[in-house]
Amino acid sequence: MSYQLLKHDVLFYQRFLAVGGFYKGVLDGQWGPITNTADAEFVEQSKLITQQYGTFDAASESNIITLLPEAQAEARKFLIIAKDNNQDIRILSGTRTYDEQDLLYQHGRNGDTRPIITNARGGQSNHNFGIAWDIGVFANGCYVENDIPYKSFAAMALPLMKTIEWGGNWISFKDYPHYQLKPVSKTESVIRGLFEAGNVYV
Repeated sequence: MSYQLLKHDVLFYQRFLAVGGFYKGVLDGQWGPITNTADAEFVEQSKLITQQYGTFDAASESNIITLLPEAQAEARKFLIIAKDNNQDIRILSGTRTYDEQDLLYQHGRNGDTRPIITNARGGQSNHNFGIAWDIGVFANGCYVENDIPYKSFAAMALPLMKTIEWGGNWISFKDYPHYQLKPVSKTESVIRGLFEAGNVYV
């Protein structure tokens, strides 16, 4: 989702800002002066991170801005590694609201003929908590669906980035485009509790 769409679910965005240390008000789902100030501080912090690590393609930029600042920094470091190794890699997904996650969960279920792309409902994915991103590998400007280059790049990048995890290492549902900050708990329900309370966990 884009940064502007992130703000459409005000309660979700307040939680996101609170986790980032920006929002200090009541989590009430109402956009007021406190939310406005927290939003401005988040944007300013994001600009500083961009200045430090540089900018990338438009798709990546629109998704990086939806991540918590710590994840933004790691995502930009990740893209620097790709650039330094002449890899055309773009970030195609960042933070999702619970509603967006539920829509993705419907793929391949209840008569939907599209392939299943996630086993996580809203509140069950680290994409919902501002710490995860999905990439696309491109060759000659075209998106690559073959798993091989995703595996090859992970083998190159992961030893250089000790703070992130790769979905290709998961046991039950391998997700080769997926990367995330190492979460504070392997149990999404724990992270969800912290997120919904607006408690800092990164």
